[in-house]
Amino acid sequence: MLQRKLDRFLQEQRPVWIYLRDQQCWIEDALIVEILGDLVTLRHEDDDDEERSSWELSVRLESIGAVSTRLASVNRSAASEDIATTGDCPEAERLGSP
Repeated sequence: MLQRKLDRFLQEQRPVWIYLRDQQCWIEDALIVEILGDLVTLRHEDDDDEERSSWELSVRLESIGAVSTRLASVNRSAASEDIATTGDCPEAERLGSP
């Protein structure tokens, strides 16, 4: 089941958050680059105060404790008029004016 989820995230190129059981840490906002057998290759970026680093690491499937992905995000300070919507959205699903 986990491998199927990872395969789907690989195909969609969707950013994921992965918890590594053996290191007890989260790899945040990573892309799955490749899955070969039980080896998963991830790419993620780190921001320090003075530099930005790009990392590629390989982890075993059994080391992965959890995988999560962001479904959507909306800026809380934006007004509903600022949110991009399509014109062909059904009337019942359109955002109303506050």
